[in-house]
Amino acid sequence: MGATAARHAAMYDTYIMKRTQIYLEADQDRRLAARASGNGVTKSTLIREAIETYLATPDHADQLAQFRAAIEAVADAPAQLPDGASYVETIRSADAARQAELDERRG
Repeated sequence: MGATAARHAAMYDTYIMKRTQIYLEADQDRRLAARASGNGVTKSTLIREAIETYLATPDHADQLAQFRAAIEAVADAPAQLPDGASYVETIRSADAARQAELDERRG
């Protein structure tokens, strides 16, 4: 085996792909070929990129499970809210301080 052949063999040994076959509708094949040609890549490259994008997107079931887990975590945590009278007094005090600052600026 020559040096070039050995280099190519080594390249393919480290970068192994699994061959698969898919069936496309004629229109899909035509549009895929046009896009591949326009981007200067092969149809296979576009198909691999599309599959990678699809697989990188979380499954709706996973998203729903994560959402439910977050809701359950919040539901189990006690609310750290003041009683109503204390809350209203805090808001009124902040409003009064803000109004006093505005009055002072106006002179």
